[in-house]
Amino acid sequence: MAITFLFCLLAGRFFYVQVIWDDDLRALALDQWMREIPIVAERGRITDRNGTVLAGNETSYAVFLRARAVENKEYTATVLSEILECDREELLEKIEGGRVSEITVARRVEKEKIEKLCSYDLDGVYYSRDNTRVYPYEDMLCQVLGFTSTDNSGTTGVEKYYDKYLSGKDGELLYETDLVGVDLAGAVAAYLPAENGLNVELTVDCEIQAIAEDVMREVYETYSAASAQCIVLDPQNFEILAMVNYPSYDLNNVPRDDPDTLNALSRNSLVSDIYEPGSTFKIVTAAANLEEYHQGNSSAFSPTHVFSSARTRSVDGTTIRCWSDHSNGKHSCQTIAEALNNSCNPCFTDMALALGSETFYEYLSLFNFGKETGIDYTGEALGMLLPESAVRDCDLARIGFGQTIAVTPLQLACATAAAVNGGYYYTPHLVRRIYSSDGSTNESIETTLKQRTVSEETSRLLAEMLEGVVREGSGKKAYIEGYKIGGKTGTAQKYENGHIAQGKYVSSFVGFFPADDPQYLALIVVDEPQGAYYGSVVAAPCAQKIFQGIIDVREISPYEEI
Repeated sequence: MAITFLFCLLAGRFFYVQVIWDDDLRALALDQWMREIPIVAERGRITDRNGTVLAGNETSYAVFLRARAVENKEYTATVLSEILECDREELLEKIEGGRVSEITVARRVEKEKIEKLCSYDLDGVYYSRDNTRVYPYEDMLCQVLGFTSTDNSGTTGVEKYYDKYLSGKDGELLYETDLVGVDLAGAVAAYLPAENGLNVELTVDCEIQAIAEDVMREVYETYSAASAQCIVLDPQNFEILAMVNYPSYDLNNVPRDDPDTLNALSRNSLVSDIYEPGSTFKIVTAAANLEEYHQGNSSAFSPTHVFSSARTRSVDGTTIRCWSDHSNGKHSCQTIAEALNNSCNPCFTDMALALGSETFYEYLSLFNFGKETGIDYTGEALGMLLPESAVRDCDLARIGFGQTIAVTPLQLACATAAAVNGGYYYTPHLVRRIYSSDGSTNESIETTLKQRTVSEETSRLLAEMLEGVVREGSGKKAYIEGYKIGGKTGTAQKYENGHIAQGKYVSSFVGFFPADDPQYLALIVVDEPQGAYYGSVVAAPCAQKIFQGIIDVREISPYEEI
């Protein structure tokens, strides 16, 4: 019985080693008798929508060392350290340690150094082609593109989000060696080719991006601001045409040794950070009110309704004031259009309270506040929205004019687009397609409708009102003669530790054109401008310059009523 048991045990072990372990044992044997020289796949390019290369590659080389094949360890360590400018003692320790059969000595080595290294004919040292990621436009779109690590994998931005397409698959050149890693005479090499990465085509337009960056740089410097940001998108499909965060940094010289600086400069705050939008949010309140009016809600105000002439409203013991003192009857009797022109807070308090928290929150959800937009970018913030169950009347009143709510700039830009484009909220995106080196498309990023926000009628009427804001209201400095520009200004006080931060403001403007068929929408946010701080003074002129730049490069003709 015991002999039978032992026989079965040995037979089982034999079967396990010969069958189950077969592949693993073959791999181990192959590894002992083969030297692998990696063939690095070329990382895919990132281009703008017109094919302009924003992220590409330069050929460089990687140097490897097989420790057991090195004859003169100290000499080899000395030569490598001198040519490749690495630490000799650290390298020598790795060679003598024998813990790793193959050592990566250096990546991204220039051709001249490889030629010099080859002249020494060092045993156990070899090299292969590598790629150095290069960004021809240096700091352009830096927070969106992101950068790669030393091993060429995506670390941030588009480089990270689409890394599985961009990275490709490395190949190998295999040589037969003896047990210590020395090449066998007459051995034949086996070649496993690399699969280069796919290319990524952005929705971004380089010309519009350059215009927006120049304007943001100018306002940042003029007003000594903490930051200046801009989004330009197509309201018809929510393709991102430009995205600017200033100050910026050179993608070819990433400050990796200073984590705090790197985090601050590489963060795409348009997607990842939140702020109180102030009066630009009144677009959403007006849209909700007008839509409810068109739906027959008797609590909503009609477009011709004249609001109370009182300068203030008192809600739960909180006093809400209009910025104007209403002297001599100025701004004392206003319709919705005039309230938008004058940016009078009490009128929007009236709208929010009349709709009530349940109805108003339905629109906040439709306009995607408190939720991700779904943009193809990591680290998107949700914003900050009080739970409906916790909202008091004084909170609702303030939300109506853009306080007690925090949003990302992207959320606000998308919400505005959905309010004026006929009521369609799409998923915003930065990439149009993934394509191979021969130009053939591997994957297209389709336009996706998320939901309807308001009706065509409401959207058209609101766009007309916002055109009036630019033509004769607080947005006059965004006006361009002969073109229908719509928009809304915003000036919000900043809070620190729950209290108003004296002298600190966020100036903003969101605008679009043509007002009767929006093709371009721009949101400008200038944080802590010094001197002037009103959105009408600081941000609105930025939109005017960006729109004028687009008109010039696209050769858009003025309207006949000029």
